[in-house]
Amino acid sequence: MSRRLELLSLPLDPLDLSGAVETTSAWITAESRTPRTVVTLNPEIVVQSQHNEALAQAIRSADLVTADGVGIVWAARQLLGETLPGRAPGIDIAFELMARHGASLRVFLLGGQPGVPELAAQQAVQRWGVTVVGAHHGFFAAAEDQRIAELVRDAQPDLLLTAMGAARQEIFNQYWGLIMNVPVMIGVGGTLDVLAGTAQLAPGWTRRMGVEWIWRVAGDRRRWNRAPRLAQFVRLVRRERRRLAAREQGR
Repeated sequence: MSRRLELLSLPLDPLDLSGAVETTSAWITAESRTPRTVVTLNPEIVVQSQHNEALAQAIRSADLVTADGVGIVWAARQLLGETLPGRAPGIDIAFELMARHGASLRVFLLGGQPGVPELAAQQAVQRWGVTVVGAHHGFFAAAEDQRIAELVRDAQPDLLLTAMGAARQEIFNQYWGLIMNVPVMIGVGGTLDVLAGTAQLAPGWTRRMGVEWIWRVAGDRRRWNRAPRLAQFVRLVRRERRRLAAREQGR
């Protein structure tokens, strides 16, 4: 692990995809089975954390916080003068870990609508030969959280992919992490939908440029409410940059 940065009062580990996979892979194979959480930071999560202390605490408590979107790379350059080595989106970390470990990897898929995690499980087995030890949809009430956490614990996975949407998935992993006792727990957003085939993966050119979110928002009306958060993120970064500049001038 390299030095940890602080971006808009949140931690950020400057690792690219290769570094994130190496780190999480080492956690999976460690004999200690210490439970660890991974947050893949994007502008939407940053904006939500400004008004959601539980989310902010989940991010600060995470063992690994990677740059998911190009917006985070831009913000690090604007506010910290740091050029990050690359991005490490949750979907890419998850797919790389399953490809690397294959049948030796015990995976639990949590999230999506009823039926989606089961379809995703079938695809994961076909593509990488992983051992899926559990699959459960993400449409359950908070009163059911402990039951689900204990279900995960009893399955003894090495990797938990939690796909319940920004904030909900990060808070769930952090709060119930010690109960679930999974070596690597990652909030992966719509990854199970993509794996199941119920959502389309953004085109390669958008992913290479780091603007796949534009493609997703434009093509899915259900995501249109996310656009204002992206604008809020830009305003947040610019306001913080002005504050830092003013402080520097006052010295």
